[in-house]
Amino acid sequence: MSAIDSCDEPKTFRQASLNHEWREAMKKEIKALEQNGTWTLEALPKNKRATDSKWVYKIKYKQMESCKVGYYSYLVGRGCERNWIIHQLDVNNAFLHGDLEEEVYMKIPDGFAKQGEARVCRLRKSIYGLKQASRNWYQKFTKALVELEFRQSKADYSLFIYKSERSYVAALIYVDYVVIVGNDSVKIQHTKDQLDEMFRIKDMGPLKYFLGIEVSRTKEGLVLSQRKYTLDILRDSGLEGCKPSSFPLEQNLKLGKGEGEDKVDSSQYRRLVGRLLYLQATRPDITYAVNILSQFVTDPRQNHMDAATRVLRYLKSTPGQGILLPKEGGMNLLSYCDADWLGCPLSRKSRTGYLLSLEGAPISWKSKKQSVVSRSSAEAEYRAMATTVSEVIWARWMLSELEAKQGEPTVLFRDNQAARHIAISKQSSLP
Repeated sequence: MSAIDSCDEPKTFRQASLNHEWREAMKKEIKALEQNGTWTLEALPKNKRATDSKWVYKIKYKQMESCKVGYYSYLVGRGCERNWIIHQLDVNNAFLHGDLEEEVYMKIPDGFAKQGEARVCRLRKSIYGLKQASRNWYQKFTKALVELEFRQSKADYSLFIYKSERSYVAALIYVDYVVIVGNDSVKIQHTKDQLDEMFRIKDMGPLKYFLGIEVSRTKEGLVLSQRKYTLDILRDSGLEGCKPSSFPLEQNLKLGKGEGEDKVDSSQYRRLVGRLLYLQATRPDITYAVNILSQFVTDPRQNHMDAATRVLRYLKSTPGQGILLPKEGGMNLLSYCDADWLGCPLSRKSRTGYLLSLEGAPISWKSKKQSVVSRSSAEAEYRAMATTVSEVIWARWMLSELEAKQGEPTVLFRDNQAARHIAISKQSSLP
């Protein structure tokens, strides 16, 4: 963790150009683009406009293990529970493998245009930032996995599964990152070799730092956290030395529009809320608070920023808190839901909150305002139950794809007797 915390990524080309290592990295990237035939230098036609280009700097860590929570944890949790191999792959220049059919022109990247150069880059292949790039890359990579006898999951199109009598291998793709899990080391290595021939992949070994989320291996299982990401938020907000708080929000806090409060920088507030939204990936404890704060991104006031600061003070007290995916135990799915009737003082709408867990490990959660105004607490609770059941059905479908089919009905816990009676009466009326 100390190695990761000590590394800073440049935000601009000017900052990166001051560092020898970043200059060399940019030279290698341009060389790779040219060797791949990504563009040709041509004069810009009169009726065309060249798009801007921008360097994006990212450090890829190799000494931390991690994965994406949510439906990623289904896959990783399954691999952990059965002691399967869990590896990570990185496709070099992924988008450059997608063929570009449209006519697109781009300005030469900063630092590599000759003085007086009037030509521009006509793109021959997809590149990061183009609207077509993700689609072209996804289609090509999907075709490659299907040729390797993987089947695309119907529950999630980014999941690919290979299954035989003795082997089970699952590959989950996220842009140019691949998490591969299975019980057959030979098939996994064969898949790596074949993908390397087609796309030049980088084998990262056991699952590593992935999308800002870390995983620590313990004898109990895998611990997922976003410690570095949390510390970065505190550092950028200037609250590294703030007084910690025990709770993310004050009890019974009802935030309004705050029309009598001073206005704050809306771009700063939106950026903070956006980062907190991603932090929910491993922090279900702040989900409700972030849902409240996200309602005021259009016109944030001082009372909203104060509430957001309270969340940051809470994070200061628990920067490394995360989720444990246990190694021992079964794969029994449980669900919990609740609703706060007329919880929003502005719209009088209720909020739905639910959490799904596998043997105590949270894998899916949400806090969201309901689309209509409920006329009773029973109606609000019943709507929350309906939303939770939809997620449960999808979760059971996903688990069956991952060889963890649920043999018993999934129990749904809630605390409203009226909603319970409605559900029982509906069930008894079925043929």
